Amino acid sequence: MDWTDLPLARATVDRAAERRSQPDLVATLLADAATRIVLVHGGLVATTSQGPALTDDLPAHDLPAHDLPAHDRLALDLLTPGDVGPLAPADRWLFLGADAATSYLALVLAAGAAPTLDVEGFPVDPRADVLAHREFSHLRQVGALLGGRDAGLATTAIALAAWHETHLRCPRCGTATDVIQAGWVRRCPADLSEHYPRTDPAVIMAVVDADDRLLLGHSAQWPEHRMSTLAGFVEPGEAIEQSVRREVAEEVGVTIGEVAYRGSQPWPFPASLMLAFRAQALTSTITVDGVEITDARWFTRAELAAAAAAGEVLLPMRASIARVLIEEWFGGALPDA
Repeated sequence: MDWTDLPLARATVDRAAERRSQPDLVATLLADAATRIVLVHGGLVATTSQGPALTDDLPAHDLPAHDLPAHDRLALDLLTPGDVGPLAPADRWLFLGADAATSYLALVLAAGAAPTLDVEGFPVDPRADVLAHREFSHLRQVGALLGGRDAGLATTAIALAAWHETHLRCPRCGTATDVIQAGWVRRCPADLSEHYPRTDPAVIMAVVDADDRLLLGHSAQWPEHRMSTLAGFVEPGEAIEQSVRREVAEEVGVTIGEVAYRGSQPWPFPASLMLAFRAQALTSTITVDGVEITDARWFTRAELAAAAAAGEVLLPMRASIARVLIEEWFGGALPDA
């Protein structure tokens, strides 16, 4: 298992943070025909199919999805400045970075913005041409199918868009804030405070007992049969190892001993950074909390393989770090039902 190659942690584009404060950066890039634009609409990204259509769960493959040939992948449907044209002021531009030849912007289309009216009062919504005949995908479903560049661009665009959507006002005084630094900062015009995108650390752990069985749980809000590794947010004043032990004890009543860090990846739904661990259980009796976790079970490798193949257990999507933790313990790829 290559922990340097997690599905949503494969970004290749330089974030070029030093350019964000450049005056009129977005306007300058929109005047450059080499600029490419990631389209975000309703929390989804525009993609173009290069293979079979996706269903709600990713198709099973013997290889990790991001190692598949190009014809089995999706790619971002990147636009040029000429594709976009004039857009409503409610739409938002975000600078994502640059590589050797190209700069990248995200365009976040306002889902409910009022249409522009022409001189005769008829609606003229320039977003219609941008949205026409485009395929939009959820990053949870397609993250593992995108190449490294596209996965990184989409992850950053979705994370920034989600932050802007819920942080429109100054947390100090309530004044509507202005977007500056090409989408990376919001500044309050009243008290001049600056506010930056947030990331919430969360731990996620493969809990293994003395018999080398894996613990999986079912969250109350999940579909029937969906099971995954346990996870939870790091609380203020808490070390991440403490968070692992606390979350497991709270959710299933199992005591954890050794905790070993494995890797991390962003999870912008809306703003998490998932920190993955292998955790050694000192006890095996399960007592679910009945609130967050409604079912939890220990699995041997044979039991989990059989349950997954029969559809009795629905495993996490391949874009998630939970899937990586499970398959690392298992020793290879598991089938999707």
